[in-house]
Amino acid sequence: MTDVLPDPVLSKARTVLDVLKTAELMVVTAESCTGGLVAGALTHHPGSSSAVAGGFVTYSNSMKQTCLGVPADFFPRWGAVSEQVAQAMVEGALAHAREADIAVSLTGIAGPDGGSATKPVGLVWFGVQRRGRQALTQERVFTGNRTSVRAQAVLHALEMVQAAV
Repeated sequence: MTDVLPDPVLSKARTVLDVLKTAELMVVTAESCTGGLVAGALTHHPGSSSAVAGGFVTYSNSMKQTCLGVPADFFPRWGAVSEQVAQAMVEGALAHAREADIAVSLTGIAGPDGGSATKPVGLVWFGVQRRGRQALTQERVFTGNRTSVRAQAVLHALEMVQAAV
């Protein structure tokens, strides 16, 4: 899985693991458009089990509901790629991974299809939350092909986790 991630992303994952280990914190991921690549980048490195609790790959809306508790009415109201869903995903990940201290979520449109005028290909919503604190959401629009969008999204998610420590 990590063969699609460039070395700078894997290097950032190593840095994030070191920061998490030093702080004695565990992370959980809730991923849609990246399909587990954030967790894959982190667990690519030996010793990651001391900082990675696990991850949820919730590609479909029904999986987001079942595994993370995203309310069903969020999808018709705001769409799967929205601030509200990213926040619900990160909150759900923390709620379901009790050993995790930090959660990160991603939901987006990696392409090449699926974009619209209001939600273009490359749009990704992120959420990060440290247990006991308010969730932070961010929106980014990345350029390039599907592989590039996903790699950029993974890198940004890792940066958000590092900032949350």
